[in-house]
Amino acid sequence: MSSNRFSTFFKEYPTVANLIAINLIFWCASIFLPEKTGFDVVKFLGMHYWSSDLFNPLQMISYMFLHNTGSFAHLFFNMFGVYMFGRILEQVWGTKKFLFYYLLTGFGAAIIQQLFWTIDLAGVTSALNTAIATNSGKTLVPFQHLFQRWFTGDISQITAIDAIWLKEMLLNAPVTIGASGALFGLLLAFGWMFPDIKLFVLFIPVPIRARIFVIIYGVAELFLGVANFSGDNVAHFAHLGGMFFGVLILLYWKKKGRLFSQS
Repeated sequence: MSSNRFSTFFKEYPTVANLIAINLIFWCASIFLPEKTGFDVVKFLGMHYWSSDLFNPLQMISYMFLHNTGSFAHLFFNMFGVYMFGRILEQVWGTKKFLFYYLLTGFGAAIIQQLFWTIDLAGVTSALNTAIATNSGKTLVPFQHLFQRWFTGDISQITAIDAIWLKEMLLNAPVTIGASGALFGLLLAFGWMFPDIKLFVLFIPVPIRARIFVIIYGVAELFLGVANFSGDNVAHFAHLGGMFFGVLILLYWKKKGRLFSQS
C-alpha cells in the first residue's frame, strides 16, 4: 500500500485505521518491552479474573488491544475482520458512534467473560475456602486436575497455607486478550444491518448471506463455549458477549430511529 493509499485510508476510515495501528503497536510492545525493560504488557493490561490480585478495572478495556505474541495470525485475522466490516460501519455511523459501539461491545465481552469465570470457578473456589478454614485439602480432591501444574502430590494432605497459595495461583491464571469480542460485535452489526449481502468465506465454496454467516458463527461459539473442550483456550463466551451487547445497542438505536444515522 503506497503512502497516498495509507493517507487516504486514515482520512476515510480514521477509527478503523487507528484501531489497527494501535493494536499493531501494542503487539510490538508486548514482544519487545518484556525483553528490553522487564515490563510484562500482558500481565498488566491483559484481562485477569476480577478476584485475582492481578486484576485492574482498566483491563476491561485494555485487553482488547493485546494479542498473542506467539503467532501473528491472532492479530492479523482480528484486524482483517475490523478492516473488512469496520469500514462499512464507520461510513454509516461516523467516527464517534462507531468507536462507541466498538469499545462498548468489547467491554460487554469482558463482562460476560468475567461472569463465565465466576461461574466456572465457583465450585473450586468454595472448596479452597473450606480447605483454608479446616486446614485440610480433602474438599480439593475432586478438583485435583486443576492444580496439576502447581502441585502433583496428595492434595488431600495439604495445609491451609498450601491452600492459600493454590488459590492465588488458580485465580491469577485466567487471562484474556484480543479484539475478538469487539470484532464479533462488528460482525453482528454487519449481519443485522446488511443481512442480504453475500460473503465469500474460507473453506465454503459458495457465497452465503451475511445474516446466515452471523447465525452460523454465533451457534458455533455457543456450542464450543458450552462444550468447553480440553485444551481450548479461546474465550468463546467473550465472543458471545460482544454479540449480545451488540444486540442491545442495535435494538436501542433501532427504537430511537438511529440505526442508520451518525447521531
